[in-house]
Amino acid sequence: MAKKGKDYFGMPWLLSVIFAIIPVTSWIFGFCTRIKEGKIVAGILRIFLGWNIIWLLDLLFILFKKQIFRLINC
Repeated sequence: MAKKGKDYFGMPWLLSVIFAIIPVTSWIFGFCTRIKEGKIVAGILRIFLGWNIIWLLDLLFILFKKQIFRLINC
């Protein structure tokens, strides 16, 4: 069984990559993940910037670092 990650609700890496490729799911899952972590500001930024800049960064980070891009780590 694939190791569960901490990105996109603990989904396996391959499934996270598939969801990150699709901009709409990446935007929604990214927003929900940040809100679930209690990072309200990061969630709000995800709503306004998530469809372009952060979407590409999430995709690249999941492919190469195996975690979603964290704009605010606090």
